[in-house]
Amino acid sequence: MNPVVHFEMPAEDKERVSKFYKNAFGWDMQIMGAEYGEYVLAMTTESDEKGPKKPGAINGGFFKKQKDNPKECPHVVISVDDLKEGIKAVEEAGGEIVGEQMDIPGVGLYVSFLDTEGNSVGMLQPSSRGRMEK
Repeated sequence: MNPVVHFEMPAEDKERVSKFYKNAFGWDMQIMGAEYGEYVLAMTTESDEKGPKKPGAINGGFFKKQKDNPKECPHVVISVDDLKEGIKAVEEAGGEIVGEQMDIPGVGLYVSFLDTEGNSVGMLQPSSRGRMEK
């Protein structure tokens, strides 16, 4: 299989998206300069020059949202230890929970939310049987 090794999502406001993911999930957000298209690098896990140190972990980034492309909205799922605490953190950081929490048998508890940029994102508290390595 070809594993996921990076994610990218659009953002209208690089400062706002950086603050949201730092406050909600503790990510290290680095706003790059104009020479990099104002890209925002998102370090979600401890990494070195070779990339993430933990197998299966990924980093990603946010690119400038194009107003003329309404379909520009990827979806990723973020693993959390406690979904209730994750929901609280998302709401406190300015995000909006969408729909109801659901139990996915053998996988875990899941809920969708919109971040401050309007991106649809999933949040998962893995079950012990389906627990993802962190």
